[in-house]
Amino acid sequence: ALSACISFGGGKPPPSLLTLAPAVTLPVGETRSTSTAATITIGVPVVPQELAAPRVPVHQGGTAVAYVKNAQWVEPPSRLFARLLADTVTAKTGRVVLSNRQSQLDPGARLSGELRFFGVDAASGEAVVTFDAALLRGTSPVFEKRRFEARVPVAPVEAGPVGAALNQAANQVAAQIADWVGP
Repeated sequence: ALSACISFGGGKPPPSLLTLAPAVTLPVGETRSTSTAATITIGVPVVPQELAAPRVPVHQGGTAVAYVKNAQWVEPPSRLFARLLADTVTAKTGRVVLSNRQSQLDPGARLSGELRFFGVDAASGEAVVTFDAALLRGTSPVFEKRRFEARVPVAPVEAGPVGAALNQAANQVAAQIADWVGP
């Protein structure tokens, strides 16, 4: 019944949409305060054009890109990943994650970056998430940069298994970044 309500402009809508779910959850009702915890602002990552679409790319060889049939994200992967990263950093570090508007009052640390790869590598049969992070800790004008990557086997290359594998890889990258950022 829900698929009858969704329009994707021209084509038949997929049976379901993909999203990301954090591996670590935030306690409901817990209050965190900037008076007792460090703050961080996490920006929505920059993405290449292939990730600006709601589809899941499959890299075939060095220059060919296809898309997983019937696989579409519920919103752009950059926003999904930013939200997953914010939840993971909060849960693992105890930091208070601020919006861009809130950070005007208390800049704290700033994490930005580029989501370079968020799809399937057909040659290796893996879902791959690659994020190039840039971290500005506090008021110091020194950036730290680091590449994070996770690979999770996926077979067959279909919407369900690809969505689950990308979710797992995204959570692995988010956990690596949270450990790097620290409390």
